[in-house]
Amino acid sequence: MAGHSKFANIMHRKGGQDKKRAAQFTKLAREMQAAVKLGGPEPANNPRLFRAMAAARSMNMPKDNIQRAIDRGTGAGAENLEEVRYEGFGPGGVGVIVESLTDNRNRTAGEVRAAFAKNGGNLGETNSVSFLWDRVGEIRYPLAAAGEDAMLEAAIEAGADDCVVEDEAHVITCRMEALTEVSQALAKSVGEAESAKFVWRPQTLIPVTGDAVGTLVKLLGVLDDLDDVQSVYANFEASDADLEKAAG
Repeated sequence: MAGHSKFANIMHRKGGQDKKRAAQFTKLAREMQAAVKLGGPEPANNPRLFRAMAAARSMNMPKDNIQRAIDRGTGAGAENLEEVRYEGFGPGGVGVIVESLTDNRNRTAGEVRAAFAKNGGNLGETNSVSFLWDRVGEIRYPLAAAGEDAMLEAAIEAGADDCVVEDEAHVITCRMEALTEVSQALAKSVGEAESAKFVWRPQTLIPVTGDAVGTLVKLLGVLDDLDDVQSVYANFEASDADLEKAAG
């Protein structure tokens, strides 16, 4: 079992669903605000905003919240958010990538460094981990959206590179620059996607077992809960039983 995506599913099932959803809305709003500031308020002309709005809709974010985030991005009082990527290592030498949007580099760096240090990991240098990953576009559909053969055919026709079933979802991957085109083509043939975004996909996975899984899951959870952190990735695999135990 590929550990990171399974970990994400477990964490979203855990208690405090309303709190988790509110935190996710905040992260999505910040992403839309940053997208608008860089590329304008029209999703048709701003692929990053298009992706952020699609993610917000998939999370059932209210339309008023989406519009407020866009309006804030166009306003003079918008936060000056900066994208910063952190890379480090968790228990067992697992590589961890942390993507953030921050208005204070020093604050965020301190919080990320402390999270690693207190949970069995250590913060590394830029590119100390990411060279072992590929940056790709990823589109997800629920299994009910189409059969495997039909989804594969639609993905190929849309220009995607791969389509597999993973964690109870159809997962389509493509080149970063093709994400908007592929997701729009799939929306016409299959319907609106559950998500469409850039992701880091590891070239290899590191096996983790026993107590180390619990320490790693805690580290990833602490990082994911930081206000400035948008996404967390880790290149590990663990058994379902170890993951369930670690998250329980």
